[in-house]
Amino acid sequence: QVQLVESGGGLVQPGGSLRLSCAASGRTFSLADMGWFRQAPGTEREFVSVIRKTASIYYAYYADSVKGRFTISRDNAKNTVYLQMNSLKPEDTAVYYCAAGLKASSVLSAHTAYEYWGQGTQVTVSS
Repeated sequence: QVQLVESGGGLVQPGGSLRLSCAASGRTFSLADMGWFRQAPGTEREFVSVIRKTASIYYAYYADSVKGRFTISRDNAKNTVYLQMNSLKPEDTAVYYCAAGLKASSVLSAHTAYEYWGQGTQVTVSS
């Protein structure tokens, strides 16, 4: 069982930065694929980024819409995954969700790859 709690959301001006954190409980954290999704009002939940461990190397993947602006990282000693968001745009406004997947899915951009979800944190980009 993995429990996830996001933090770090808020209101930021276009071009600004935020860092989201996701604190996880459970001894399986280091084995999990850790992802971020977001959902704006009236839209479906969309993939943002994921970090996966393969052998001793972590790989990060990003949606095209955030590539070059967002960076995902994890600290297994703290059971925490981060999403550093730079050069934020109004279209980044959404509720951001942290997710954990233990089934080693081949499609990491699909929400079905993740068994555990946080409650979400609101990010608003507006002047």
